[in-house]
Amino acid sequence: MLRLRCLILVLAIFLITNSVCAEPSQEVLSLQDSFIKVSKDVGPAVVTISIERTETQKTVYYPFSRFEDEFFQDFFSDFSVSGPQREFKRTGLGSGVIIDKEGHVLTNEHVIQGADKIEVILSDGRKLEAQVTGSDLYSDLAVIKIEPDGDLPFARLGDSDNVQIGQWAIAIGSPFGFSVKNPEPTVTVGVVSALHRSLARTDKRVREYSDLIQTDASINPGNSGGPLLNIYGEIIGINVAIFTLSGGSEGIGFAIPINAAKKIMNDLIEGREVLHGWIGVIIQDIDSDIAKYFNLGDTKGVLISRIVDKSPAELSGLRSGDIIVSFEDTHIRNTHDLIRYVLSKDIGDKVKLSIIRGGVKHSIGVEIGVRPEKGKTRILRARERAEEDVGKIESWRGIEVSNITSELSERYQIKPNSGVIVVNVAAGSSAHTSGIRKGDILYEINRTPVRNVRGYNKAVKETSGDVLVATYRGYVVIRGQ
Repeated sequence: MLRLRCLILVLAIFLITNSVCAEPSQEVLSLQDSFIKVSKDVGPAVVTISIERTETQKTVYYPFSRFEDEFFQDFFSDFSVSGPQREFKRTGLGSGVIIDKEGHVLTNEHVIQGADKIEVILSDGRKLEAQVTGSDLYSDLAVIKIEPDGDLPFARLGDSDNVQIGQWAIAIGSPFGFSVKNPEPTVTVGVVSALHRSLARTDKRVREYSDLIQTDASINPGNSGGPLLNIYGEIIGINVAIFTLSGGSEGIGFAIPINAAKKIMNDLIEGREVLHGWIGVIIQDIDSDIAKYFNLGDTKGVLISRIVDKSPAELSGLRSGDIIVSFEDTHIRNTHDLIRYVLSKDIGDKVKLSIIRGGVKHSIGVEIGVRPEKGKTRILRARERAEEDVGKIESWRGIEVSNITSELSERYQIKPNSGVIVVNVAAGSSAHTSGIRKGDILYEINRTPVRNVRGYNKAVKETSGDVLVATYRGYVVIRGQ
């Protein structure tokens, strides 16, 4: 028995040793060769972008020494004295990719935003000054140009519409800038984790992104503006952001699809203003309460909460309260779908929308217009502050409202008699639970227009059960008490 056990142990060791030392399969070697080829072919076209910008900051003088203890810092900060503003130079780093032999470099707008000086460092160590040919805040894309001596390597553009979840994704860029003290870019490999992702604004991120490619290929600070590639070395996206709790890469990175860049590339290269499609609707997703109120079978589609004056939507006959369920015969699931489809069209294109109005399905044609520079400024500004003790106060389901005075109208650019302003919401009330907040403008109760307190009082007296309320932020359903 002992001899048999020893024989089995020797055989196991032999098998393990041979499996460890065995040559990799041809498939593994072929895949490895593909990564190496992409790195060699595209790596030289990926550059480091160094920028310098001038910023101003107010000088603060402290009559006492700075303390390490937080309590003393807070206490003595009250004795600080403000001095004159001073200018200082701030530097920044990012990545980019050369897209043609003329020296055009595609990157993120936020990488070169406000730059006084832009320097491009090639993978061979050459440093070249660059000029911005075009940039677009909305898409967060920009093109800069360098004037090199001799030929330049450049990368090929792929087709992001054909990208699939699970396919290989290769990110190349210059993470952490000069910390590694090497101009050669870094290559990381992963897969496409998801498609059509969106990122909302945060305290640290001032932009809102939609229709992004998500990847688990490591993307770190400094990778912004670098390319995301497929296994053939074609650009499928421009790396733009990471989701992180620690400040470093955690396997959730995002890239702008390259087809979004293709759509505006010539405008950026030629320095023309980039125009984005728009129909002029303020929309919201449909939750279970709204679906129940409108007797919908599910929460798919988008609800129009407001129509912008003189917009393509108004001219086409769309109304607030309409539910858009398809765009050019393609079903709409949510607001991100509609935004993506509208942006995919050219200015002047005519499209067909299927809507539900009063429980009946209709078809409406809309012409794609030009997105205005400040589409939502007035809407958002209306709820930044609420005026107290203006006009007569009325209460209903925890809400206290007031007329929109001429002063409020002028200050916040709200039309007179365009609704009532919420001056107080009782905590724990049904209105508070539904999401109504102080400063909201209410302009409809159960589809009945409300222009002032008198109209509001009349409308709420006729309500019972769940009530649909229109605000400048969208529709909400206030449950019956």
